Amino acid sequence: MRALMATPARYLVVAYALAVAIGSILLELPIATQAPGSGPVVDAVFTSVSAVCITGLTSVDTGTHWTPFGQTVILGLVQVGGLGIVTLATLFTVALRGRLRMSDQKAAQADAHADEPGRVRHLVGRIVRLYLLIELVVMVLLFIRFRTTYEHDVAGALWQAFFHAISGVNNAGFSTHSDNLIRYVSDLWIIGVLSLATIIGGIGYPVIFELRKAWRTPSRWTLHTRLTLFGTAGLLALGFVMFLALEWANPATIGGHGWHEKVVAAIGGTAFPRTAGFNAVDYGLVRPETLVGTQALMFIGGGSAGTAGGIKITTFLILAAAMWAEIRGESDVVIAHRSINSSTLRQALTVALSGVALVMTGAVILMLSSDLSLDLASFEATSAFATVGLSANVTPTLDPVGKVVLMVLMFVGRVGPITFATSMAMRSRYRHRRYQLPHERPIIG
Repeated sequence: MRALMATPARYLVVAYALAVAIGSILLELPIATQAPGSGPVVDAVFTSVSAVCITGLTSVDTGTHWTPFGQTVILGLVQVGGLGIVTLATLFTVALRGRLRMSDQKAAQADAHADEPGRVRHLVGRIVRLYLLIELVVMVLLFIRFRTTYEHDVAGALWQAFFHAISGVNNAGFSTHSDNLIRYVSDLWIIGVLSLATIIGGIGYPVIFELRKAWRTPSRWTLHTRLTLFGTAGLLALGFVMFLALEWANPATIGGHGWHEKVVAAIGGTAFPRTAGFNAVDYGLVRPETLVGTQALMFIGGGSAGTAGGIKITTFLILAAAMWAEIRGESDVVIAHRSINSSTLRQALTVALSGVALVMTGAVILMLSSDLSLDLASFEATSAFATVGLSANVTPTLDPVGKVVLMVLMFVGRVGPITFATSMAMRSRYRHRRYQLPHERPIIG
């Protein structure tokens, strides 16, 4: 029974590791880099991990280090990582066999967060079609802007639109520009479209599918959809006000711009930390308070069962509701007239605390292996674990030890702390003792 429950988790870890290995080999080919010969192995592996884990952290400049072939490999890894290795593998299995084995269904169910194994094949097809459609719409919108404003030829505009659309919808944050999106800080069209792309891609397919059926009747929404939508709206509003207030007078970022440019930059400053990784300002020059606030947004992340990372909005809100219930002395945790069972609370607590532990451990190792301060080390570690991709210009300067630390954080952050732990320990989360031990209440606080 334990082996059966651990099998999907093992499949996920092996699938993602295999994709990283294939990507590393392709990026190490001489035709993948602009300079003659192959580049450093650590940069190829780091970029492959970052792409498969849809993070966007880079140890080399994506636009100048990699050739069009290398950039295409990165884009392919982002697409595979965004839709889910097992999701794509399920489609291939269906095409070859015309059916799914139970092990295939369980693996796809774990990666796609499907509740009914028998409906995995149908669900996977809908997920892929949905995200490809979103990418197409975003690409068309970006192409219009690139073609009419920035690019002189159709091929150049099409490539820029194609690259940034896939990177945006999959919340990867890779850009072909050395300054990422800083050159577009005043362009509401590009910043706005990519912000919407990252939000839609990051809220998760369960919310999108439910909105398609009942967007006019919020009373029929499930608790998951309510938490995701209201939590996303609240965090976006909070992040917008925070970024605008803290960076308004900062001459190193948006202090010298007009109010329109400041508002556009703030839109990106609140949307992109939701695990997208694009940056319209240089995060190496923002105020320390902005770094802390952005780090909190990154750690929370986006919606479940989407391309976003972090501990997820639902996890954060459930823990906040549990804390509020304890403060009020209530025995049950209730949200929107629905009670939260103890199993869900334990799972949320496990995800959050394991995330804190991983970020703290990663930050300490980064500080030991370099001369980074605590704020920069923790920012980089959080960005890696939450698969965001924002950097305070630190990642390219790290030594191999620091890059390995970020790779581990990206991989674990994408696969998921619980999934990763389950795959390693091969233990079921549903073990039940046949006896009950005596109760004791230690002093808390």
